[in-house]
Amino acid sequence: MNIKDKVRDFVLNYIGENTVSDSDNMFELGVVNSLFGMQLIRFVEDEFDISVSNDDMDIENFKSIDAITDLITRIKNN
Repeated sequence: MNIKDKVRDFVLNYIGENTVSDSDNMFELGVVNSLFGMQLIRFVEDEFDISVSNDDMDIENFKSIDAITDLITRIKNN
């Protein structure tokens, strides 16, 4: 399973529906909240064995499945 698939599975399991596309802003849609944001950061760090820096803890990096995947890929490649 690739990075995007793992992220998608985590997000869809949390929201309990499959109506979010990879590029949808989940916060604007109201399907997730700030508590989920913290759970998401923990998932990303644990699942992909990376550390999300304070600079990376920007809503832009976590607003969509695509944005999260890009963040993980960028951190892993540094």
